[in-house]
Amino acid sequence: MALTCSWTFCVDAGEPTYRQGVNIFIETGVDPPDRTPTWYAPQVSRPYAPVFEILATRGTQGRYYLYTYAVTLKDLIKFHGHDCEGIAHVACCCKVAFNILFPDGIIDRSVLWGITGNSPCWSDGVAYLTGARIQYGNLGFFKDKRYDHAIILYREDTDVAVLATWKKGIDTIPGQTPVLPGRITWKPKVDAEAVKNLKREVKKAGGKPTPYQVDLMRYYQWAHVNDILNHPLSESYQAKVIDNFRWEDWIDPQKTMPKTHRRGDIRLKNYPYRKRPVSGPE
Repeated sequence: MALTCSWTFCVDAGEPTYRQGVNIFIETGVDPPDRTPTWYAPQVSRPYAPVFEILATRGTQGRYYLYTYAVTLKDLIKFHGHDCEGIAHVACCCKVAFNILFPDGIIDRSVLWGITGNSPCWSDGVAYLTGARIQYGNLGFFKDKRYDHAIILYREDTDVAVLATWKKGIDTIPGQTPVLPGRITWKPKVDAEAVKNLKREVKKAGGKPTPYQVDLMRYYQWAHVNDILNHPLSESYQAKVIDNFRWEDWIDPQKTMPKTHRRGDIRLKNYPYRKRPVSGPE
């Protein structure tokens, strides 16, 4: 087992914390995901809207639960504050990255780090799904602005980092090209270039767009996200493993805490049980 170190702290890496069905037996699919559409989360019912099976620990300094709970876009939207396109895109990017990092589908938030761009949509999504936090030193921001609409998720126990982003053809940010080469092969109902042009016009308006432009922007985003989630995520998003990943090579050191907190809430996640289920102090 290798020891991976960053400028914040070191972690053992190389072997997974657990192996589902071998040395741990987690029951999944036991918490029905909330896929009922609402006015603030209309896209949650789309056939490919991501669902995440999250493994947590039982309370403060508790052991692993033996069950997962489900997280959907509705949960992310409530945390973020609204159903913008960004929160949907980051959720989908996380999903394709998790498919690589956790092939058993069980997402362990106790072993994850994340890097995002400056947008609160992307940082909120990564923080919510990974548990990474600035005060722990495991939530960072890209130093290279070309990656502002991508993410890196790093699994510390296996020392695997995955870069994920959208494919060319659904990207809607003027002046930014996806940092991976994939392109969509399906035709969206909303032209991404039309969205980019509208965003340029709104920006030129200096904070005073027309009421029509405001409504059209919302309609474009609503229609675009719902359309994307009618297709398998692999048709619109892409991911790759980063070889020889080093945290400090990717993050902006100006957006870090000089002295981070040691995380204590998960340190007993694999603690032994009592000899008998019903027993007093030993």
